[in-house]
Amino acid sequence: MESSARDEFVAAMGQAATGVTVVTTANGSERLGVTVSAMSSVSADPPLVLVCVHQHSPVCDAIERNGVFCVNVLSDDQRQISDVFAGRVKTETGDRFACGAWLWRATGAPVLVGAAAHFDCQLEASHEHGSHRVFVGRVVDAKAGRGAPLVYCDRSYGRVATN
Repeated sequence: MESSARDEFVAAMGQAATGVTVVTTANGSERLGVTVSAMSSVSADPPLVLVCVHQHSPVCDAIERNGVFCVNVLSDDQRQISDVFAGRVKTETGDRFACGAWLWRATGAPVLVGAAAHFDCQLEASHEHGSHRVFVGRVVDAKAGRGAPLVYCDRSYGRVATN
């Protein structure tokens, strides 16, 4: 794809509002996570979700090694957590997980307290496409929270009006 066509593609994708998630994985003392905007339901029966993670992220290899991940859908008051896991803001200790409170559910992947929702998954499949790896997870635990989700569009955060 030509540079100008790529730039136009990136600009057009910037207009596609997405939810903001932090995808986490863990195995013993190893905890890793990254901010991800590409997340989707695949199936309700069985319950499957997919996430796309940049191939250069260490989270990719960790998900493959651990065989588990959790998709934490951020609530609209968790912008700071998004920025920390995206690498835009550093924590005092360098531990990204210090920016929030975490629980562990079925798979052992970190679940963010106060998230709008979470999907705790066992790795079902992984595929490399372009610059990203697509992970499909079988949801073994899911819960909707109470807050409105954080959204991202045109390089800025927004919120969804709720009734």
